[in-house]
Amino acid sequence: MRAVRLHEHGDADVLQVDEIDRPDPAEDELLIEVASAGVNPVDTYFRDGSYAPVDVPFTPGVDFAGTVVEMGDAVEEFEAGDRVYGTGIGNGGFQGSYAEFATVPTDRVVRLPDGADVTEAGAAGVAAVTAWRALIDHADLEPAEYCLIHGGSGGVGHAAVQIGAAVSARVITTASEAYHDAISDYGAETVLDYSRDDLADAVLEASDGGVDAILDHRLDDYLQFDADVAATGGRVVGIGENSPDPGFTNDGAARSKDVSYQFMSMFNTPDLRVPLRGAAHLMDAGELSIDVARRYDLEDAADAQRAVMNDSFLGKLVIEP
Repeated sequence: MRAVRLHEHGDADVLQVDEIDRPDPAEDELLIEVASAGVNPVDTYFRDGSYAPVDVPFTPGVDFAGTVVEMGDAVEEFEAGDRVYGTGIGNGGFQGSYAEFATVPTDRVVRLPDGADVTEAGAAGVAAVTAWRALIDHADLEPAEYCLIHGGSGGVGHAAVQIGAAVSARVITTASEAYHDAISDYGAETVLDYSRDDLADAVLEASDGGVDAILDHRLDDYLQFDADVAATGGRVVGIGENSPDPGFTNDGAARSKDVSYQFMSMFNTPDLRVPLRGAAHLMDAGELSIDVARRYDLEDAADAQRAVMNDSFLGKLVIEP
């Protein structure tokens, strides 16, 4: 089979397509013919050595969707021919999904309903599971609550807008003006240009004085902002930052309103199958759609990884082996 691999850590140029033997599934694994594999920033961290993958040569790719080809001896809940999707490979000892076939442990894969598109599903894992874990598990988002999603055009952001809308929350989000109409169509009640000088005032006006739940992907930029616009008892869930040293300029804004902060990583999800099934249900029901901005061949994986870190686009990028 063909697989994208790196033989040493470095920039995107270290990625190459190799002809290798098709892997055999372990007793608790599935062998999946990959239809699509989402491209995520985390894939580049394993490539450049920021996060430690298995020993090189190594195939990146955390997300996947495709068809079951073979099952390990201990697998009973899947059959050959099942459409499936999932996330959480390409780290912790597992090779990734930028390949024609991938082996996947059964604790990070679920069946894909007939109403879900396999290409979208291949890009859904990190985005949908992170958004679900943040809003449903950590923020306990409830109907009619105000929910602020920073970066509503991003992979996690546009999934979070739809998950928030699916639970009947009142979603406020930020994005470049070019994406406002599309994000409104995804269910955002208010879409604001993130670069406006009066952004905090605009969020407070849109939320009748304060936001109940906030999903923040850039804590170094918005940690204080979140405290300023939160309602009393507001919940902030942080999923990332550009600089590892975010800090308050006035923590009294958070203390005075009993604002709680939860920082999270998708890889700590106790059972990935729970949010995967939830997202699959929403995709099947037409309430969650992953916008596929661009599609790449295996040979263009380096371009895809450069784009995911440097380009502006709505939604996700995918590799289609």
